[in-house]
Amino acid sequence: MAGSDVKAKRLVATGSAAVGPARIRQIQVLSSTGSPRLTITDGNGGATVLDLDFLASDSHSVNIPAEGIKVSDIYISALTAITAVTVFYN
Repeated sequence: MAGSDVKAKRLVATGSAAVGPARIRQIQVLSSTGSPRLTITDGNGGATVLDLDFLASDSHSVNIPAEGIKVSDIYISALTAITAVTVFYN
């Protein structure tokens, strides 16, 4: 998958991004008040591949180094105090 075009998907709730196998390259997060937290797993019920806490009421950009995080499907298992997340993948 390396070298393929980068795509983006905006999510506002937990669940599957329904993109199939992918490499997560970057994440943009718009957090709200409270204790914002984002957890991404390798498909539904898979291992946690990314678990991040953020500052409240801000926008955040998380760049994933090297070839990104390889998953069978991008699955948002926790979206706490976050208005939206945009996942860039290929």
